[in-house]
Amino acid sequence: MERRVVILGAAGRDFHNFNVCFRGETSDRVIAFTAAQIPDIAGRRYPPELAGPGYPEGIPVIPEDQLEKWIVEKKANLVVFSYSDVSHNHVMDLASRAVARGADFELLAAERTMLRARVPVVSVCAVRTGSGKSPVARKVVDLLRELGRRPVVLRHPMPYGDLTRQRVQRFATMSDLDHQRCTIEEREEYEPHLEKGVVVFAGVDYAAILAEAEHAGDCIVWDGGNNDTPFLRPDLEIVVADPHRAGHELLYYPGEVNFLRAQVIIINKVDTAPPGSVATIRRHIAERNPRAQVIEADSKILVDHPEKIRGARVLVIEDGPTLTHGGMPYGAGVIAARRNQAARLVDPRPFATGSLHQVFVEFKHLGTVLPAMGYSVAQLADLEATIATVPCDLVIVATPVDLQRRIRIPQPCLRVRYEMEERGDPALLPLLREVMAHAAPARR
Repeated sequence: MERRVVILGAAGRDFHNFNVCFRGETSDRVIAFTAAQIPDIAGRRYPPELAGPGYPEGIPVIPEDQLEKWIVEKKANLVVFSYSDVSHNHVMDLASRAVARGADFELLAAERTMLRARVPVVSVCAVRTGSGKSPVARKVVDLLRELGRRPVVLRHPMPYGDLTRQRVQRFATMSDLDHQRCTIEEREEYEPHLEKGVVVFAGVDYAAILAEAEHAGDCIVWDGGNNDTPFLRPDLEIVVADPHRAGHELLYYPGEVNFLRAQVIIINKVDTAPPGSVATIRRHIAERNPRAQVIEADSKILVDHPEKIRGARVLVIEDGPTLTHGGMPYGAGVIAARRNQAARLVDPRPFATGSLHQVFVEFKHLGTVLPAMGYSVAQLADLEATIATVPCDLVIVATPVDLQRRIRIPQPCLRVRYEMEERGDPALLPLLREVMAHAAPARR
């Protein structure tokens, strides 16, 4: 019997799973992708140029709340879950909805979706969005360069625009970001690498992306998104845990998969962690993945001009995904404001414009902090309008992107950055040296 498949997704992992596991399979017919987490991605189609000859009209992307309708009316008999950073309860709720309407429910094995590279791969993933995986990826890149390697970065997909155009993306300069019309979320991940002269690849078709990346460097750093598993088979699998959310490493999917697979677990943000939370994560490692090497690290918060914060009324702008589906109520910007004795944090909610107002309605845990939302030109305009109307003395931008390159901020503005720093004797460098020693010699 032909399997009629609905792939539950959020414009990233779902497309990859289709490309690797379903495209070209004659016994499977993918009839729809669903859309969650990201605004304005439903209503388009996965184009026939990417879907292959079996899909001359492409594949529709529908809202997730239409799942039951498509199972019943379109006779879908298999639902495949393919997105990340959701609770185990969320996954099983979707499973129950599918099974109740007569469809099977499937989770694909991480190994089944991994591509094999011809050069060494170091993956950096996490147990939750906002654990600090991006600073760890940057640190890994720096150490590989110290070892004489020429790493390139493959970034987890964020194809929210023209999918055919975004099949293979290569970013080497800031102007490449403008040319590709990158969203704020994309820029948050790409800009810090580009500032260091590191080439970043991303897009939709990771077999094609990998083929280009293998020619651009002599090793690859997989810079994961959310708490998803790697798209490439890693030679060293690093996973970042967050003691600000101790216990989440066992409660969220597929973050727990990463936690159980990891060869190295970095407990990040130890310098700002609640008492006892590091011990909780260590206990879970001992119980569930005792073979993993554990590294403790600080997330060093760097402020351009800390003296400007003292006594000021500040608006704090934080990394968007960390605050929204990552579930964090604050980030490095709020910590910097408190450490440097801001008079108060100005609540942006009364001034939220358009889609920003809806963000606060949907994510009720958010308080006196503004997520850097910019998934579309209209939402970017809403962000600019919201900031402009907030009565504050200073805007603290704690997202990795240089917001002033994208929007006008009329108030005085300063940036907060954060970098990972190992505690005790360095452990990452020897690990990377060992992995590279078993790989092909570095190409000079």
